[in-house]
Amino acid sequence: MSVEDFRSLYEQHVGHVVSGNMKAALADMVPENLPQVFDGVDTPSSEVRSHWIVDIRAEGDLMIGEAVYELDDRTIGLRSYWEQRDGRWLAGRLENFDVEKDVRA
Repeated sequence: MSVEDFRSLYEQHVGHVVSGNMKAALADMVPENLPQVFDGVDTPSSEVRSHWIVDIRAEGDLMIGEAVYELDDRTIGLRSYWEQRDGRWLAGRLENFDVEKDVRA
């Protein structure tokens, strides 16, 4: 998959998160990594006021998507690592990043 092809998939995934469609968002994740993929990771759990995609890139055999979600009480930088599983690209790992330090600096 090219980075541009992944961009479409990632944009769709971010759209699921923003719309609160967690069933669809979870369907984009490696099933056996749930629920531990969320351990220690801050994810949107309330209405997303605004969002933007920071970066989409390939690193080795992984695709990485980074998005920022602004909620009423905080801003979340969320990075997802996607891997190919049975012909599909799925998010296998999540981590937060510091929006102020990594994006706005």
